[in-house]
Order: sequence, then structure tokens, then C-alpha cells
Amino acid sequence: MTQRRAVIVDAVRTPIGKRDGSLSQVHPVDLSAVVLRALVERNGVPPEAVEDVMWGCVTQLGDQSSNIARFAALAAGWPVSVPGVTFNRACGSSQQAVESAVHAVVAGAYDCVVAGGVESMSRVPLGATRQTGVPYGATVLERFHTDRLEQGPGAEMIAARWNLSRTDLDEYASRSHRLAAEAIDAGWFDDHLVTVDQAPGLRQDEGLRRGTTPETLARLKPSFREDGVIHAGNASQISDGAAALLITTDEFARHHGLRPLASIRAGAVVGDDPVMMLTAPIPATRKVLERTGLDIGDIGAFEVNEAFASVPLAWQAELKADPDRVNPLGGAIAVGHPLGASGAVLAARLLHHMRRNGIALGLQTMCEGGGTANATVFELAD
Repeated sequence: MTQRRAVIVDAVRTPIGKRDGSLSQVHPVDLSAVVLRALVERNGVPPEAVEDVMWGCVTQLGDQSSNIARFAALAAGWPVSVPGVTFNRACGSSQQAVESAVHAVVAGAYDCVVAGGVESMSRVPLGATRQTGVPYGATVLERFHTDRLEQGPGAEMIAARWNLSRTDLDEYASRSHRLAAEAIDAGWFDDHLVTVDQAPGLRQDEGLRRGTTPETLARLKPSFREDGVIHAGNASQISDGAAALLITTDEFARHHGLRPLASIRAGAVVGDDPVMMLTAPIPATRKVLERTGLDIGDIGAFEVNEAFASVPLAWQAELKADPDRVNPLGGAIAVGHPLGASGAVLAARLLHHMRRNGIALGLQTMCEGGGTANATVFELAD
């Protein structure tokens, strides 16, 4: 029996809008529809060939409630026969959607799937779920001897454990802005950015603050402890955005004259300490490298989501990764972190960077609320 092979044909995203910015008035269903339409139009794939839309979205309240994947397909004008399913693995939701789409294609369930995600944090901001209840429950809090499970304090714990100073974090945050500005000015995002008609003036990621330096960031007050090192300037921005990947069999791609962008060599998902919460990218990376038989030095580029500066810095220190290969185009500190979309945003950024530079292998990993993380190794297509 011949094993089926899944390929990633293309990856697109909207520019990332800042909180209450250019995308805040675009309904998340309509924002999702923008990338769905762009993906099939760019590749000449008839929408009726898409057998499922697998979509990440984290805060599934209000405008993002119900099954946003299904309504996104309808808003895109696709046939009513196209279904959709919405994933929530916290910040890794769309990365999980991509991996699950690959699993489904390899298993023979589908020949053509669109996977990605959306988040309009301007409409459903952080903390909205806590206004209606306690998401973790008393039993979990009692088990871990804490009265809260929150990412900000977890980021502070990571900084303390890995001896990361305020200066270390602010220098890293400044680097993120500098590299993102260089990438934008060089046009390195143009190959995968799609315009949003409802926000015609938005051509690039909106959160970038040019000229950010450790000296300017030093003026900001810590967010979680008076003597802390984490603040708004070295953490990811609250943002709006959507991203999508087209995933097919290699046979489907050949039949439709499509040139694959990449494939997934392997993926992994793990759990780690839910109190420190954001350390799971470290064991997730180790697991996916072990699964593939690769060493950290075999990977030509990394996307490690910049939820807080302490996360990629601790990951980098622990895995001994080449700093120049980590987030070479900047990251969420500079351009934002639209939760449910971020996994697909990172994939789009990484995959097009790999093609542009002939990088054979890339690795993406995301810390996730609750102490889990996904890690994925991508392999550039021939």
C-alpha cells in the first residue's frame, strides 16, 4: 500500500492590525473569508474542491462564538457543501489546525483542506472569559497549590529561572522591532500578505514601532510585579488578524498544476508545568527533533512565538540554537499576536522565508495557555 503524502501548497495572511486599529471594525468571520478567498484565487483551486476548513480561534465568545470556520467558508462565498471545524489549543490553535489537516490528508480522509485561524482581539479582548466564570476550576488550582494560572507571572518565573535580566529582555524586544522593520522595508512579507478591502490603508503589520531601543523600553513600568522584568514593551501585542494554508495530497497538487511550498516532516505536542505555563516549547522541540532524528543545528530557521521575550530567550538558551536563526524576521513583540491566527501567521512567515533563502528545514513552536506547546518541522519542497 502506497503511503499518502501531504504537501503545503501555499500560505497567506492578512497584515496584523493593532488593538482598536485598522482591522477592529472587520468582523472576524469576514476577516477569515479574506484569506480563504485569496488562497484559492492565488492557486486556481475551485472552492468546491476544499473538503474542510480547519480553523483556530481562541476566545470563542461574542463575534467569535459558534463555529467560526463554517461561517468563514460561507462568507467567502464558497459552496454550502464546504464544512468547517474550529480548534482551540490556546495560542497554538491554528498550528494544531495545520497539523490536524496534514494528519487527515495522510490518513485518506481528505485530498484538499484549508487550515489556519483568526482572532479579533479588539472585539473579544483578553480576560473576557473570566468575566463569566473561572476557566480552570478549583480542583486544578488546588492540585498546583496556586490561586491563579496566568501567563504574565509565568513569564516572570521563566526570566528568573533562566537568569534573564530586564536589559536582556529589552534588547531582545528591540531586535524584534528592528528585524521586522528590515523585513517590511525589503518586501519580504509581500509574497504572502493579502489586502483587506474593508481596511484599504493597511498594507503592512500595524504594530511595528520603528526606532525602539532598550533605552526607550526602559521607561516602561513592569506589568506583573513592582520589581519585575516583564512589561508591555517586551511582550506580544494585542492584535487582530487571520492566516490560512492550503494543504493537499501531492497527487492533487500535480493534477491541478500546483507547485508545493513545503511538507511537514513531523509534529509534536506536549504538556509542561501549567503554573510557569510557557516552557513547553522546550520539550516540544526536543520531542520533534528526536522524532525526526535531527539535531538543532540541522534546522536553518526557527519561529518561536514571542509571547514574552523570556520565552524565546529561555528556549534558545536551553536548546543551544543559533540566535541568528531564531525569529530572523522579528515576531509578535514587534507585529502582534492575534491568538487563533498566530500559528498560521508564523507558518506563512517561516515557509516563505525558507523558499526565498533556499532553507531546507524550518521549525516552528508556540507556547500555549495551560502549559502546552506544539512544535512542527517543515521541509522545503524540491
